[in-house]
Amino acid sequence: MNADLTSLVVVAPLLVPLAAAVASTVSAGRPRVQQAIGLGGAILLLGSALVLARAVAAAGQVRTALGGWDAPFAIEFVADGVGASLVVLAAVMGLTALLFQQDDTDPAPASPAFVPLVHAFLAGACGAFLTGDLFNLYVWFEVVLIASLGLLVLGKERRHLDGALTYFVLNVVGTLFVLVGVALVYAATGHLNYVAIAHATMADPYRVLPFVAVLSVGFLVKAGAFPLFAWLPATYHTLPAPALALFAALGTKVGVYALLRTGGAVFPTVAPLMSDLLGWVAVGTMVTGVLGAAYHWDIRRILAFHSISQVGYILLGIALGTPGGAQGALVFALHHSLVKGSLFLIAALVCREAGSYDLRHIGGLSSARPWLAALFLLQALSLVGIPPLSGFWAKFLVVRETLVLGHVVWAATALAVGALTLYSMLKIWLEAFWRAHPREDWQPPPGARPASAIAAAGLAAVTTAFGLWPEPVLRFTFMAATVLHTRP
Repeated sequence: MNADLTSLVVVAPLLVPLAAAVASTVSAGRPRVQQAIGLGGAILLLGSALVLARAVAAAGQVRTALGGWDAPFAIEFVADGVGASLVVLAAVMGLTALLFQQDDTDPAPASPAFVPLVHAFLAGACGAFLTGDLFNLYVWFEVVLIASLGLLVLGKERRHLDGALTYFVLNVVGTLFVLVGVALVYAATGHLNYVAIAHATMADPYRVLPFVAVLSVGFLVKAGAFPLFAWLPATYHTLPAPALALFAALGTKVGVYALLRTGGAVFPTVAPLMSDLLGWVAVGTMVTGVLGAAYHWDIRRILAFHSISQVGYILLGIALGTPGGAQGALVFALHHSLVKGSLFLIAALVCREAGSYDLRHIGGLSSARPWLAALFLLQALSLVGIPPLSGFWAKFLVVRETLVLGHVVWAATALAVGALTLYSMLKIWLEAFWRAHPREDWQPPPGARPASAIAAAGLAAVTTAFGLWPEPVLRFTFMAATVLHTRP
């Protein structure tokens, strides 16, 4: 592959959503045109992401340097298996969210800003996954933050503004930690490029340990980790389903990716010094998240707290500091994003059919909408980790590596949290689907919603295919984890 083509392959997942954001903004006065641009941009993003993943599968890593300079002084974008996997994930979720939006099943507020903000969010996420230097990681974080705030305030109701304020305050604190950490690392090493930083810190990791700790606090805020996750349950339930599915899939994954990247490739000699602390943070995240889910009755809040709990599993894989742990974290991130995005869309369909998100006010859906019951059950069992679904392989990789390294308490906690996850999913199943609706005269509303059903079922089909045919994903993620933990 020649240099120009390589550059295009690497930067296309950034250019496509940026161009779609601009084009959909210009066409804001023509809703049909804007929707077509939004869907077309998402399809192009998915195509470019798959091309990038294929190039990475063949070469292990592809990179390009912009700005007329050579690395480490150029603006560098690097795609390896970790970044390419998450770019494909972003493309899938962007297309799903925009497809779901075609129906009026819990639609986003009627605003010409929705489609541009979705593509800006996707551009920020893809930029974070592909950038090759620490400062540009911060820049792409800011793009995600701005787009997220825009999506949160579109509703203009008090609950939307309250959620946006909580999100803004806590994420700005995280952003400041990231910015200060970047400045301190640059002052200590003279570099921002990932590879250059790794070389500069190889001999004396303790010199930058406090600065990496500052960076990691910012990343943990973005990831929604214990005890810094308050923004997540405060905002998720205020979002319409299309934006919520996108948030659930990618909102925390930018922070998770930053921890995975810096721990494996940027600070390979520093990360082991912090692994025990991160492991206990992971345990705290798993436990507090699942207990919050067990307490609530609103489906969105239950799923939001489970998002926190599932982030704990990913952080546990990162904390192990091995290629096996990194593979488990990456597989878990991919599985969780797809399953949780699908479950939030299913929750919106449940609300439309039964009249509420509150489990105490709904029921009867197993007989009225058996296809919806089957769809939920499939994704719920995957979230719990029942074999042979995708959640089983994700939890198996993380727990196996934890036991191999002798962390019995961490592994036992992960298994116990899985049991409590089953309890929450059973609560939703029994209340929303199995029992009769509390109103005797209740009837589901007429009218089909094909686009939203296809969006939710499409994600379920992807995760089911992964569970039944895991080898391609496991092979690709093993390669990705190996490259990530290869010393520069």
